[in-house]
Amino acid sequence: MHYIYIVECSDKTLYTGYTTDVEKRIKTHNDKKGAKYTRGRTPVVLKYSEQFDNKVDAMKREAQIKNMNREKKLKLLNSSKI
Repeated sequence: MHYIYIVECSDKTLYTGYTTDVEKRIKTHNDKKGAKYTRGRTPVVLKYSEQFDNKVDAMKREAQIKNMNREKKLKLLNSSKI
């Protein structure tokens, strides 16, 4: 399976990413070995995820979310559960 996820960083910013293992990826971020953006913003907390059957669809959705402004991302977070 393929996933996109949104985490909230310690500075309250949001980071969106792609992975095939959400739990492992969150641990990687919190071990400061993940994305450069999150390394100085740990701990991160998983706020949202979506599951996909293939990488192409997941990557398309990741791009859509990354193009959203913060307000739209927060609405997405508030309208769903992990």
